[in-house]
Amino acid sequence: MNILIKKSITPLLLLLGVLFVLLYPMLISIYVFLPLCIGAMGYLLVYGIDKNKPLIVLIAIVYALNLEINLSLPLFMIVISVLLFTIFIYPYLKHFGRCKICQPLLSVLFIDGMYLACLFSYDFIFQTQSIVLDKILLYSLIVDMLIVVIV
Repeated sequence: MNILIKKSITPLLLLLGVLFVLLYPMLISIYVFLPLCIGAMGYLLVYGIDKNKPLIVLIAIVYALNLEINLSLPLFMIVISVLLFTIFIYPYLKHFGRCKICQPLLSVLFIDGMYLACLFSYDFIFQTQSIVLDKILLYSLIVDMLIVVIV
């Protein structure tokens, strides 16, 4: 994520980012094998909050809300899960300052885990079934970790 943030944001890069944020969740609702990227966008939200970058925070929140609307998930659940992660767990992960891969990987694991825990507790409380836990979610977690490590 640091490589993308350090470069200046050109209009083409901004346009591609906006198109990704607006169109990718719609593609996920059509093609179910595309990864959700909840962990990667959650880490982007945490990074934007930590480094005080409002544009990054806005992009991550719009993606999360668009994803929840397109997949009929509980509204603001991703944002609430990421904010809970930022308050309770992320300060302890800052101790991995020297390891450039450890902090993003652990952040993605915890964000995805907290989101699934919140989603399952929501399903239990309201007796609904929002998501089915299967191999597609594991695939999505692995792709999230790869995105954070590569970028």
